Amino acid sequence: MSEAQRDTLNQMLRDVPLDIGGDVHEQREILEQMLTATPLADDVVTSPQTIGGIPAVAIDVGAPRSEEVILYFHGGAYALGTARGGAGLASELARKAGTRVLSVDYRRAPENPYPAAVDDAVAAYRGLIDGGWPVSRIVIAGESAGAGLAAATLVALRNAALPPPASAVLFSPWADLTLTGASLATKAAVDPALTVDGMRRRAADYVGAADATEGLISPIFADLSGLPPLLIQVGSHEILLDDAIRLAARAADDDVAVTLEVTPGVPHVFQAFAAILDEGEAALTGAGAFVRSHLEGPPGA
Repeated sequence: MSEAQRDTLNQMLRDVPLDIGGDVHEQREILEQMLTATPLADDVVTSPQTIGGIPAVAIDVGAPRSEEVILYFHGGAYALGTARGGAGLASELARKAGTRVLSVDYRRAPENPYPAAVDDAVAAYRGLIDGGWPVSRIVIAGESAGAGLAAATLVALRNAALPPPASAVLFSPWADLTLTGASLATKAAVDPALTVDGMRRRAADYVGAADATEGLISPIFADLSGLPPLLIQVGSHEILLDDAIRLAARAADDDVAVTLEVTPGVPHVFQAFAAILDEGEAALTGAGAFVRSHLEGPPGA
């Protein structure tokens, strides 16, 4: 693994104009421009879809297994980001797993605070089931706030007595909107992407009048029993490090099969930079293998 690669990435992230806590409309435009500045790979095909009444983007790479799907939730602190903007990382996870991805355009705060995003996520999952997808061929995944939403969705599905997916992959989950993790302070100097003030503003937008300790907002406070196997990946140079660690600990305490991977020296959602960061490529390869290991049936069945 290359220290020079990590240094280059850190400087790049510190130089971008994005302010996670800035004016939401301005920052949405900035983030979308950043995410779409690099074209998707030539073999990636995207198309608009509707799942359970919720808008989404279908992402296919090459010839994926048509009977398997990753239901994906993009990042953006619940206020920024879109399924199309997040298609770069989602498509590379699709490539590694050999599956189709359906990335959900859930409603965003502050216009639509909690529980809008969770309601949309559950509706999309119901839409897959109603459309004939076997739950054994569905994986849930997400990045940052989308990873926190993925965890909350698993809890909501269990609460609604819906069958769980085969597994879930969580990249750098934002799992504590009370913002009480020690790493918010201890990792602030080395995190090139996120700030506590910015996350606090976006948390207020999303939580609204609700209680941030509610398990469907901050999954570290939820009962996680009955959830499917989880893979949680996080970098040691991000202020949300403790969110991932505490979420994994809570899952383990609730008898969930959970794998926590902490990659040293890398920032928030480092998998998105796999093209320039060896650690990102290795993490994505491992995530794809995890997905494949939990999907039933022989390849191409």
